[in-house]
Amino acid sequence: MSIERPWLARYPAGVPEQIDVNEFSSVVGVLEAAIGQYRDRPAFSSFGKVLTYGEIDTLSRQFAAYLLCELKLRKGDRVAVMMPNCLQNPIAIFGTLRAGLTVVNTNPLYTARELRHQLEDSGAKVLVVVDNFGDTAQKAIDGTAVQKVITTGLGDMLSPVKGALVNFVLRHVKKMVPDYHLPGATRFRDALKAGAGHALPQIRIDHQDIAFLQYTGGTTGVAKGAMLSHRNMVANMQQASAWVSANLQPGKEVIITALPLYHIFALTANCLVFMKFGGLNHLITNPRDMPGFVKELRGVRFTAITGVNTLFNGLLNTPGFDQLDFSALRLTLGGGMAVQRSVAERWKKVTGCTLVEAYGLTETSPAACINPIDLKEYNGSIGLPIPSTDAGIRGEDGRFLPAGEVGELCVRGPQVMEGYWQRPEETAKTLDAEGWLRTGDMARMDENGFFYIVDRKKDMILVSGFNVYPNEVEDVISMMPGVLEAAAIGIPDENSGEVVKLVVVRKDPALTAEQIKAYAKENLTGYKRPKVIEFRDELPKTNVGKILRRELRDEPAAPHLR
Repeated sequence: MSIERPWLARYPAGVPEQIDVNEFSSVVGVLEAAIGQYRDRPAFSSFGKVLTYGEIDTLSRQFAAYLLCELKLRKGDRVAVMMPNCLQNPIAIFGTLRAGLTVVNTNPLYTARELRHQLEDSGAKVLVVVDNFGDTAQKAIDGTAVQKVITTGLGDMLSPVKGALVNFVLRHVKKMVPDYHLPGATRFRDALKAGAGHALPQIRIDHQDIAFLQYTGGTTGVAKGAMLSHRNMVANMQQASAWVSANLQPGKEVIITALPLYHIFALTANCLVFMKFGGLNHLITNPRDMPGFVKELRGVRFTAITGVNTLFNGLLNTPGFDQLDFSALRLTLGGGMAVQRSVAERWKKVTGCTLVEAYGLTETSPAACINPIDLKEYNGSIGLPIPSTDAGIRGEDGRFLPAGEVGELCVRGPQVMEGYWQRPEETAKTLDAEGWLRTGDMARMDENGFFYIVDRKKDMILVSGFNVYPNEVEDVISMMPGVLEAAAIGIPDENSGEVVKLVVVRKDPALTAEQIKAYAKENLTGYKRPKVIEFRDELPKTNVGKILRRELRDEPAAPHLR
């Protein structure tokens, strides 16, 4: 189906209409090209320790050899990686990919219930986990396909003295490492040492091979694994690279990577795009510690930073941030959630760099639209479709609508996922026969081809750039004996964009909000937990009994039932 492409006339100078997805046969090909060109350049840094591209080459080869030669994994097997931004993360990711295996990126803040679902669904045979979350792994792995757990301390890849100090402080001073028992687990450093004793077998990796299973929620409330092939990831890396290349200098870029690498935004935009340009990813392990974050930025002359609105807002409101050296900053990219005009304008005033908004989904690897990097001021738009990407607004009848009309934003391009892991019915609901992905976002396009998000068609809640799906929250809370019914909605929050509000009909009149919050803490990741709880006698429903979440969002709460 052909559509008009008015955005092409607005492309920044030098950005091609199409990208060459065949330049690299896989993500591994991108890595090896960067290693060949920038071997002695710094690639990743954390806690003052820097790994060069050459060192990433050696260490990822060792990890790949361990997986293939010691654990006897076979091409296509899944390896779950559960860690925050630390030096072990890229080693584990690239090692897994070089072995021809699939990375299952796993949020380290998951509860045991959430982790167990992901391990069971993906069939992961190996779990790589930081000590801080070993107790969660212990509770989750029974009954899953996991055959080997690889554990590591956050300080393990640092110098011996500093690493030991970091691990000691985290375990004994800050009490951030609960005791756990994982019989047969192997330490990450021991895995590297064992892998060093083997030559890495030659594994053919092609475009169609699945590189990542990136889990995302859905209307069913069950987290689904988006199958992102090497072609998907290479394509989006090429698309984003073409879009920002005029602003980047090969071998000289330093990007602040505060968003977690297990999130598709940082994985592609930071790790892969800047790897192609021989850039240095400066890893921030705990960006929630804003004073510590700003302190770390004082010693880095960074050229680029990505983030979500809440991260930028937090930095702007942290003492000392406005005193940093921004003279080298040329690129600020915001995504994951809507960028607020007030934040964008203040960012430009403080740093001198325009905060450029982008749009994407896990299912699009993730970028679909980006604003021109040379944009002078915030424009409220999510930007233009990037090279080799079609976008259109569809009405209820499935036909594309003209500029100015509101409908569902649909996207087509080589970055669109292969489908959902082992869920053909869910895939069919999202992807049509012509390759169009239904985003679930209501949007409009102006006459120049810029797209604007108007509302979300789905009931998904967006907390600091992370998707929260109401059905999952409702399913968990409804398991409480004192709960008759529950409905989760998003309400505005100036810090995180939205927070979860839960409207509950009690079975037990004595049930309290504190009890619900305590239960949620045991079963839901922090950003999914309800921050506001309201009790009602009944929930608004359709004539077939479906809860009307939109009505809950639109109507005021009954004061006497708060």
